[in-house]
Amino acid sequence: MNCPFCQIVSRQIPAHIIYEDDKFLAFLDHRPLTRGSTLVIPKKHYRWVDEVPEFGDYFEVAKKVGLAAKKVLGAIWINYLTIGHEVSHAHIRVIPRYPKDLHGPLPDLSKTEALPEQEMKSIALRLTEAIE
Repeated sequence: MNCPFCQIVSRQIPAHIIYEDDKFLAFLDHRPLTRGSTLVIPKKHYRWVDEVPEFGDYFEVAKKVGLAAKKVLGAIWINYLTIGHEVSHAHIRVIPRYPKDLHGPLPDLSKTEALPEQEMKSIALRLTEAIE
């Protein structure tokens, strides 16, 4: 399959994985909207979020990631988005929001930039350790 998220699951494409269980995987967005932006995906390929049979469990994983971002990154609230048109694999965007955001709009998806590798590693480690 030519799906980049399936390739992350099979470790054909590297990613900063912060959570994994038998059904779901969470990894840092390589072009984050905000510091700690994460994608939560089912390991099995589904096109849409509402096709995932373990729908409640899926959102529980997203919640764990969001709570970890609040705990260690200083986020004050979390946006959970399920737009799904960027990649044809179900995904929940977990987007930490910070005091400077002032409840403003989300950053433009087309204008995001990659963070330095060392910063990505640091964020991934902190989130991984904070997920309960």
